[in-house]
Amino acid sequence: MVNNKNNFVDYVKIYCKSGNGGKGSAHFFRSRIQPKGGPDGGDGGRGGHVIIRGKRNLWTLLHLKFTKHIKAGHGGDGSKNTSTGASGKDVYIDVPIGTIVKNDESNEQVFEITKDNQEFILLKGGLGGRGNVHFKNAVRQSPRYAQPGIPGTESSAILELKVLADVGLVGFPNAGKSTLLSVVSAAKPKIADYQFTTLVPNLGIVNYRDEKSFVMADIPGIIEGASYGKGLGLRFLRHIERNSCLLFMIPSNCNDINKEYNILIDELKNYNPELLDKDHLLVISKSDLIDSKLKKEISKSIRVKHLFISSITKKGISQLKDEVWKILTKNYD
Repeated sequence: MVNNKNNFVDYVKIYCKSGNGGKGSAHFFRSRIQPKGGPDGGDGGRGGHVIIRGKRNLWTLLHLKFTKHIKAGHGGDGSKNTSTGASGKDVYIDVPIGTIVKNDESNEQVFEITKDNQEFILLKGGLGGRGNVHFKNAVRQSPRYAQPGIPGTESSAILELKVLADVGLVGFPNAGKSTLLSVVSAAKPKIADYQFTTLVPNLGIVNYRDEKSFVMADIPGIIEGASYGKGLGLRFLRHIERNSCLLFMIPSNCNDINKEYNILIDELKNYNPELLDKDHLLVISKSDLIDSKLKKEISKSIRVKHLFISSITKKGISQLKDEVWKILTKNYD
């Protein structure tokens, strides 16, 4: 998924090949005083690994968009004097934290990068062959053979990024998520009064009291049926998995707040029931469009905890920050 400027990529498919192991040497020691010395062939070096490495300063897989083939170096051959060949050069694939790696054929998850500088060997390099010095024994004094190196392995892998944030904004298109993010942080997402203005997640750092802060993510709008792959739903829902808590945003002027809330709950449940174990709060946006009487009527009809906010007038924003901070810190009290 890419935005208009192609600066956010959260899905790439890459072909990787680890290095071949070097050949063992079948060399024999020779010198002026020992013209027929014994075997002294060294081992081949191992092939280079393909390694996935997490980097916290990366936020996208853009740098891998056009890097379709990644190959590690081959191991060097063994040589005389039992010298081992050089190991093949490992190749590192740096990815953002929150990247998962899937097998291209089975689509099964292989591992997930969750920490800075965390490393996983995606493909191991082939072992180097053993030199003829290993095959000398009482019966066979002068082995004239050595092992070839073991070939590296190759496969295609899928890299998917799940945005990591403390708070995820969840709602239908045009619910006011981007506007809220622009008000509480320095993020400048594209904002307009039509659906699907946001096509990629936007992140913003929200400043709180006493120099505290938390990260908020504007998740692209969900549509009914997203959990079944409708639209770009599965791409959108994937990012919610990495959020610590969720804010369900529904505009005050929608036809039925309870109905929209239940649809959002159902979409998350259908995609991954564990998402509902996250702390969440219903936020009724655009409350400047309704009067106090209608607010009371809406509150009576809603059975879950909720807040009214207006990103335009800033009303309710401080209270929202307080509630979010309580949620984020309750496990540390």
